[in-house]
Amino acid sequence: MQAQDIRTTQLPNGLTLVMERMPDVRSAAFSMLIPAGNIYDPPGEEGCAAVLSDLITRGAGDRNSQQLAFDLDNLGLQRSESASGSHLGLSGATIADRLPDVLRIYADIVLRPQLPADQFDAARAGIAQSLHSIEDEPRQKAMQELRRRSYPSPWGLPSDGNLEGLSQLTADTVRTHYENCFRPSETILGIAGNFDVQAIQKIVEECFGEWPDKPAPTVEVSDWAPNVSHIAHESTQTHIGVAYESVPYRDEGYYNAWAAVNILGGGMSSRLFTEVREKRGLCYSVYASLSALRDQGRVFCYAGSTNERAQETLDVMLAELQRLPEGIKEGELERCKAGAKSSLIMQQESSSSRASAVARDWYHLGRVTTLDEVHQKVDALTVPSILKYVDEHPADNFTVLTLGPESLEVNLGVS
Repeated sequence: MQAQDIRTTQLPNGLTLVMERMPDVRSAAFSMLIPAGNIYDPPGEEGCAAVLSDLITRGAGDRNSQQLAFDLDNLGLQRSESASGSHLGLSGATIADRLPDVLRIYADIVLRPQLPADQFDAARAGIAQSLHSIEDEPRQKAMQELRRRSYPSPWGLPSDGNLEGLSQLTADTVRTHYENCFRPSETILGIAGNFDVQAIQKIVEECFGEWPDKPAPTVEVSDWAPNVSHIAHESTQTHIGVAYESVPYRDEGYYNAWAAVNILGGGMSSRLFTEVREKRGLCYSVYASLSALRDQGRVFCYAGSTNERAQETLDVMLAELQRLPEGIKEGELERCKAGAKSSLIMQQESSSSRASAVARDWYHLGRVTTLDEVHQKVDALTVPSILKYVDEHPADNFTVLTLGPESLEVNLGVS
């Protein structure tokens, strides 16, 4: 991989700036992670962070909502705002020489948002529409409910909250969330692209250096245990979600965990796709993916089947998950490595991907993993190393969520 120029500095107020200069691109991108995600939503008012992520760009500094949108569009900024578990995220990409002006505007958005009360209802309505759309998408609903049941609260809560909590929200609650949670300590600003490193660092210091810090709000975590549950839903299809414990991104076994999940359900040559869909024709969709929080990890598996074949689908899925320790073929590992290396090459060419990656790495690891380091870790994967990981972290203690007309039985040892 090409040598990477990565610089990291921390402002006196605690904000961490991570920059990667990419001289071969013409763009620049940023990803800002602010510790104000939905884990800080007030109990009974879930959805607060999601509404704030919309409302925060409806006017900032001396710009009203329309003028702010015009100015960002005139800079050609492709932007997004979102709430996740730990963070409220702001990101964008544009032509490199416009980055300084973008950062100055975002300093107003972060430090001086108007949060207009007369636009609160519109912002809340947008989040409500998103929640209603999930109710119309059974697969999304099933996986959302599986995630909620797979992590201790509030880590598994949907990022958009729920309709009941949303209905209790007020503009004052959202403003209080902003005032309590927005702080420079634990905020990470990742920037990547073709820019002057010293000039951008100076602008960041000027724009965000006077941001006053404050104590972090507390988060109460509930107890959790794996369970089997069913959501009744009249349909000709049954949606099946299975989750079990894995390791977080910072764990030394992460890449072995990633490879194991990729072999199980990472594509059309994966075991779940081959055994469940191709050989037996049990379902129209099946996959597995690895989810990593800062201190927790889970494997999430999904299959959608007809009601008549749903039980057999679940049986075969669980059998494949538990069969992995019996052996892995070299060809399966090579396909896994090939996909990872293709992804690394594409990431190397995208300033948006790199800005997101450096911010994410700093959050999880407290440092940035270079693409060359990832390449070496992928190359170092072997069948014995993956099998050793699988033996130490077996697929068991399943959380199972089904959505359809009839509940299913969890039968282990059936193929």
